[in-house]
Amino acid sequence: MRRLLPLVLVLAACSVDAVPEGPAVEPISGAAPVLEGETLTGGTLAPSDYAGRVVVVNLWATWCGPCKREQPVLSAAHADAGEDGPFFLGIDERDDPEAALEWIIEDFEVAYPSLADPSGYLAYRFGVPFLPATIVIDADGRLRFRVVGEIDRATLDRLVEEASGPSA
Repeated sequence: MRRLLPLVLVLAACSVDAVPEGPAVEPISGAAPVLEGETLTGGTLAPSDYAGRVVVVNLWATWCGPCKREQPVLSAAHADAGEDGPFFLGIDERDDPEAALEWIIEDFEVAYPSLADPSGYLAYRFGVPFLPATIVIDADGRLRFRVVGEIDRATLDRLVEEASGPSA
């Protein structure tokens, strides 16, 4: 019986019911880094652009396959949210600037701003080990959630809703 117990525990842990659906969400805390600078399309981003709003930050790169799959989800969520919804921001990680601009303008017609992070500094500040990653910041500028890996619409909507409420 003692030999069977570890096997039973392993099988139970590996069952389909034991695995959560959707991407892994990690609650995080602390002040968000200041996000500002020249956008990939030549505009500027200042903290006043997103002050008092929930912010959805997506770290991506043109060489990242899962980033390509999730970009339509993010663009649709941004379009559905409208001007009163969360502020969306892309951060292009360690990428070719020309390829990134093509991604934004031609490949996906991304309507929200993106900053370049050629050194990986912002990824480091957000604790992102690989791409894609999505960070949700509440309206008070506090970090709330980190999703490393491809995000789906249901998870994104849920995290924005939770970040719109009071902090725990």
